[in-house]
Amino acid sequence: MAILPIIHYPDERLHTHAKPVAAVDDAIRRLISDMAETMYAAPGIGLAATQVDVHQRVIVIDISENRDQLLALVNPVIFKAEGRAEREEGCLSVPGIYEPVIRAARISVNFLNGEGKEVTLDAEGLLGVCIQHEMDHLEGKVFVEYLSRLKQTRIKQKLKKRLRETM
Repeated sequence: MAILPIIHYPDERLHTHAKPVAAVDDAIRRLISDMAETMYAAPGIGLAATQVDVHQRVIVIDISENRDQLLALVNPVIFKAEGRAEREEGCLSVPGIYEPVIRAARISVNFLNGEGKEVTLDAEGLLGVCIQHEMDHLEGKVFVEYLSRLKQTRIKQKLKKRLRETM
């Protein structure tokens, strides 16, 4: 296992559309393992392959308090979305920024798990938000893009200033 470097907004690679995974093989299982280790180390509750500059449709999530319920979603597809809910979101690619985002309150998603088996999952609350957030990454979208242009500009300026201060 390895900790992978996380790409930070506004890096253009975050706008890359991920390609479907042809088969869940050893390489994908290794990617899932590396992504999980990266997510736990960050620390975070979700990570999309796009965020580690791998443009395949793979997501890892663990919202459990004990960090022992890893969920791997390969080629996820939301086939039902209902209601609206607003929740504050953050992102490992946009460190230190938290803003409210409106998403579907309940979703149903199909995906392959880490063994390549088809799974259907109904999700709401934090898990539902997390799945939608990470799936946005697979489509090349970052959560701050739901915000006003003014907020996006301020966030970019804040992150650029933070980067200059660390150099």
